Amino acid sequence: MTNYDALPAELRGWLSQAALPWSPISAQRIWFRAGGARNAALALERLDAIERATLRKDRLIG
Repeated sequence: MTNYDALPAELRGWLSQAALPWSPISAQRIWFRAGGARNAALALERLDAIERATLRKDRLIG
């Protein structure tokens, strides 16, 4: 829970609405690589895109 509490508010908000059960560490890794500290909207779009791709892949396999 400490990892979750340390996340930026925008990322915590996104995680609370996510369709998949993301770990705080993996979400934070994507957030920083996508430049979340400089552009939260862009990082959230990247998280959305990754989540959509994962859901599509799971539907094809499952």
